[in-house]
Amino acid sequence: MTLLTVNNLNVNLQTASGPARAVRDLNLTLEKGQTLGIVGESGCGKSMTALALMGLLPENATTEGSILLNGENLLEKSERELCTIRGNRMAMIFQEPMTSLNPVHTVGRQVMEPLRLHKRLSKAEAFEQAIRLLDRVGIPNPEERIYNYPHQLSGGQRQRVMIALALSCSPDILIADEPTTALDVTIQDQILELIQTLVAEEGMSLVLISHDLGVIAENTEKVVVMYGGTVVESGSTEQIFSQLTHPYTQGLFAAMPKLGLGRKGRLTTIPGTVPDLVNLPKGCTFTDRCPLATDICRNTPPPRSELGPHHQVLCHHLEQAIEARSRELYT
Repeated sequence: MTLLTVNNLNVNLQTASGPARAVRDLNLTLEKGQTLGIVGESGCGKSMTALALMGLLPENATTEGSILLNGENLLEKSERELCTIRGNRMAMIFQEPMTSLNPVHTVGRQVMEPLRLHKRLSKAEAFEQAIRLLDRVGIPNPEERIYNYPHQLSGGQRQRVMIALALSCSPDILIADEPTTALDVTIQDQILELIQTLVAEEGMSLVLISHDLGVIAENTEKVVVMYGGTVVESGSTEQIFSQLTHPYTQGLFAAMPKLGLGRKGRLTTIPGTVPDLVNLPKGCTFTDRCPLATDICRNTPPPRSELGPHHQVLCHHLEQAIEARSRELYT
């Protein structure tokens, strides 16, 4: 059963320098209970895609296309209608809980709010449910912690509160935008394992956004690789990681830390920086950083090619990219 369908989504931001094309011609689907990963560097459109799905785009944003949740176009909904959907049918775990949680309210009050708003629970019922939720996400002594303010909790505990808040109304879709930002490795693993366990128990669909290919590989079934606001490669997780077709995907994989590199070893990098969304290249957005780029890449948008069932790649030089290995391209 298809829960979410995004068709030709475009998000433009009006800036002092002109319109910035933050998301371009985005298409994706999400089935009930499916896990989808969105990967790419900062500035590639991942978080803007998440905000568009949630109806939380900034005021200077304009949109085109459609976002269908169970057949209903969210882009046509009023703010009042979106408020009945956010937190209830779709929920989001934001990157930094310290800035996402309200510093002047206790964590208990914040977890109780969606329960009272969407589930119409009494104050006493919401209080008891909040304690159960905090306990479920691994907050120690939830009966006491429920009275704490965000600054009184550690980073990992604050993120667990965010997860409890997002799960409070058992949404159909959970969007996790870099949920382990600023956490140490041990806590990162705990948070990701917690999200996976809760998603499986609730039968929710998950959209996991990350710049870390390892996180995406271990926690998702489908992957879309974004660059310059558009999807350059998409497919099943197995297809993406076994074939590594697009030069950008290969570059991301080559840049991953590797065991045995040693202290003097240098990590592989992709030369250059992400393009300015106000002045995108005429052709392929990856042209200036791609070792395979030719004149056609600079002047003509690349075609979208099918490499297999549901495996699509946006590239002029597929044969060369398939033949090349990531280490050969980026060393």
